[in-house]
Amino acid sequence: MLEKNCTFCKIVERHISARIISQNDNAIAFLDAFPLSVGHTLIIPKRHYSKLQDMNRGYSSAMFDLLRVVTEAVEKATRAKASTIAIHNGAEAGQVILHVHIHIIPRFSGDGAGPIHSMFKRPNVSSEKMDSILVRIKEVLELS
Repeated sequence: MLEKNCTFCKIVERHISARIISQNDNAIAFLDAFPLSVGHTLIIPKRHYSKLQDMNRGYSSAMFDLLRVVTEAVEKATRAKASTIAIHNGAEAGQVILHVHIHIIPRFSGDGAGPIHSMFKRPNVSSEKMDSILVRIKEVLELS
């Protein structure tokens, strides 16, 4: 199922052009139109899902299979020794287009971007709070 007003669904339907790198039955990889570095690539499912946990195994597997091979190609083509792989999972996490997508961002020494830890102010979390959230997460998993 595709969403009529979704930019990424329009790319899947070929109503919007994109610089397509590769694809399989359920996912497609293309260059980001507004790259953070040369070679910045996006991988999306060919079906509309807003968040990662909404996807079925076939689509998530297809995305990660494509991620594995395309990441190597992007790094080699851009001569990058590393890349940042990122998923913004929901609007509050910075997801602008509410269609699951994985970023492959080639990284270079001195590129000005830091590790993911540089994006956040670390909260002071007590040992008790860590134990409490662990129990809550496990309870939710057991109910699934």
